[in-house]
Amino acid sequence: MALARSIRAIGARAGVAIKPGTDVEPFLDLLQEFDQLLVMTVEPGFGGQSLIEDTLAKVSKARRKIDSEKLDVWLQVDGGIDESNIERVASLGADTFVAGSAVFKADDRAKQIENLRNLADLGIKHRH
Repeated sequence: MALARSIRAIGARAGVAIKPGTDVEPFLDLLQEFDQLLVMTVEPGFGGQSLIEDTLAKVSKARRKIDSEKLDVWLQVDGGIDESNIERVASLGADTFVAGSAVFKADDRAKQIENLRNLADLGIKHRH
């Protein structure tokens, strides 16, 4: 926590990332110390992996905590994000996405980014 406080003290945003096998629960009571929570939805290390469905419960739990305490925390998801799942992941609570392979493998990257943004916006509008 001292490092996060030091980072924030100089005006930068502090974040924490959790891997697919890491439980989100211990981090929920610490969210007020951070500006961003990154939920890894694949094992870090290389691109092109499929999203691990079991990781999405972490997104929902974190969103509930962020909203219930009115925290200013970005909830980011990284791994396997593409046009087949970004709307659903946004509806579960993510508001920032890393969609590397989905963008860089597209023929028209600008169009793909626009498509992903539109789908994410739909998901955010339909949060449960």
